[in-house]
Amino acid sequence: MPAAATHCPYCSLQCAMTLTPVEADAAASASPAASLLVAGRAFPTNRGGLCKKGWTAAELLVSPDHILEPLLRQADGTFEPASWSDALDLVAAKLRETRAEFGADAVGVFGGGGLTNEKAYQLGKFTRVALRSSRIDYSGRFCMSSAAAAGNRAFGLDRGLPFPVEELDAADTILILGSNVAQTMPPFIGHLEGARAAGGLVVVDPRRTATARLTDDGAGLHVQPTPGSDLVLLLGLTHVVVAENLVDLDYLAKRTTGFDAARRSVSRWWPTRVQEQTGVPVWQLRELARRLAAGAARGAATGSGTYILTGRGVEQHADGTDTATAAINLSLVLGLVGTTHSGYGTFTGQGNGQGGREHGQKCDQLPGYRRINDPVARAHVAGVWGVDPDSLPGVGLPAVELLSALGEPGGIRCLLVHGSNIVVSAPNADRVRAALTTLDFLVVADFFFSETAVVADVVLPVTQWAEEEGTMTSLEGRVIRRRRAVDALEGVRSELWIWQEIARRLESPGTFGAEPSDVFDELCRASEGGLADYSGLSYALLDSEEPAFWPYPVGSTGTPRLFLERFARPDGLARLIAVKARRLSAPAQVSGALTLITGRLLEHYQSGTQTRRARELSGAQPDARLQLHPATAERLGIIDEAWVEVSNDRGLVRCRAQVSTDIRFDTVFLPFHFAGDQRANLLTDDETDPISGMPEFKKTTVRVRALVEAGAHV
Repeated sequence: MPAAATHCPYCSLQCAMTLTPVEADAAASASPAASLLVAGRAFPTNRGGLCKKGWTAAELLVSPDHILEPLLRQADGTFEPASWSDALDLVAAKLRETRAEFGADAVGVFGGGGLTNEKAYQLGKFTRVALRSSRIDYSGRFCMSSAAAAGNRAFGLDRGLPFPVEELDAADTILILGSNVAQTMPPFIGHLEGARAAGGLVVVDPRRTATARLTDDGAGLHVQPTPGSDLVLLLGLTHVVVAENLVDLDYLAKRTTGFDAARRSVSRWWPTRVQEQTGVPVWQLRELARRLAAGAARGAATGSGTYILTGRGVEQHADGTDTATAAINLSLVLGLVGTTHSGYGTFTGQGNGQGGREHGQKCDQLPGYRRINDPVARAHVAGVWGVDPDSLPGVGLPAVELLSALGEPGGIRCLLVHGSNIVVSAPNADRVRAALTTLDFLVVADFFFSETAVVADVVLPVTQWAEEEGTMTSLEGRVIRRRRAVDALEGVRSELWIWQEIARRLESPGTFGAEPSDVFDELCRASEGGLADYSGLSYALLDSEEPAFWPYPVGSTGTPRLFLERFARPDGLARLIAVKARRLSAPAQVSGALTLITGRLLEHYQSGTQTRRARELSGAQPDARLQLHPATAERLGIIDEAWVEVSNDRGLVRCRAQVSTDIRFDTVFLPFHFAGDQRANLLTDDETDPISGMPEFKKTTVRVRALVEAGAHV
């Protein structure tokens, strides 16, 4: 095959790369990845650069762990190969039986933020038309849901970055809250150089991460609050801006509503009180507020930008929507949003976390970011699908509630999992694994035998990124082409074909295409007129490499920058929403307890299903390490590299210690990529944000002790 211009399979930066097949004889004597050569490709987001994950991505295409045929669980718990016909006949039969006995909502579907737009769209359609179930949600609920909810209620529309990434280059002030982009998407940091040169990069994080270190040597400021206190910090910053008359009153009058209520809501968060709750010194709070306001004023005069960017660290909380809203309020009072030079945005994590939530994987949405309970939206989409609008189910359950319904009376009896490894990635993971074992039937579609596949009844082998065609939508709302570089291995099938075959067996109404370009064309028609309108897009246009930012209605050239003239509200105005800090920070180390935060490593991605199988990546980071401060380690009798036990009433993790001054003394950190008894999510709480359904991942109370008994590392 010729070289393929495509994109990395991992994060939402979607770095451009070229994959070139190598002759078989050369590949035979080279590394396992030698069947494809990876090269970075010039593109606005990565400018030819790739991180370790991108450079090693091709290795997984020839991994010996690739599942090559359907597997059926036997009575003794082992798996035996089966033909595709037999496997899909069994799946269809179980689906029919479950629906007949328990109703359509006894069948659930859990999707993934790495599925192509075509697959995300088709999975939502398959669930609602072929299965007639409302019970669908996806792993993006654990990623972007709080930011999405905040964006929707403030602006009327949710797009991670409502401006192109490259426009950050001209900024002289950038505030990043709760994101370690230097490790999660390394090529991104090239866009921070202007702010660093101006001394205007500000990073808010309880850890001194690789991103926080970018502020050293006069490049900016690292603000190190207590975990979970970001809402108070943001309320305090807004208080300073208001109290010192740094507000852009003209902008607020012309482009927003709700300022009076928002102003009253921050009045009680004077700097000394914020310092008490967050640990952030008063001088630092004032300096940051003034820096942002000065940058905003300069931007209006000179075009140099000021941006506020949030990540999972401030959003993965039970008050994550309010925290993201507080960041938006700060952006609005400074007059940043909807200008040509500044803005607010949020980092999408998963590769297609943006596109995956636009076209029907979320429990309350239809394609085009339409609401499923909107009669006009239902009629439009049903017309494209060729079904009666009244036949479509209503709003389903967000991810944590969906997983809580597994095996429960009146709940889900049969679950299909596509593109997720929930045994590792879901909060309170041991409870989720136990619930999966109570199901009548579990189907997992994956290319590797993940920890979730281990407990399945049927495992279906599916195509990997370079074995398929499709589209993805990056963190900046840019729709891009994923191109096939190698033929799929024999025995492997695309999910599009799988859903087509199951729908046929279920005698479903409507049609289910298996050709990605056909599915994309249908997606575009279904999205027409919606907030995320793709109707002017096509494979031909995307193959031309012309920039394609949604909304991209027919006859347009797309929308690189949103909100320049109006917000997506009937009156065109953004909403400032008054929010309160309902949960004040508890004193650190009460009764010896510590606060656990979770996150990512440079070498790994999400649940690690892929990256733990790449030799270079797993060699560099073979297992989890608990990061803790030297003073905390000394108090607990722990030395660097010693085995420790981290526990609470939900679970217990055993791993090695990493003693470091890069973390607060009252805080510990665990990466969430690992399996077995190193799963960080054995400890996390499944309490959720009442608005977004986001679980509480970033503030978990734990106890830590040294393990000295023999065999503790086993």
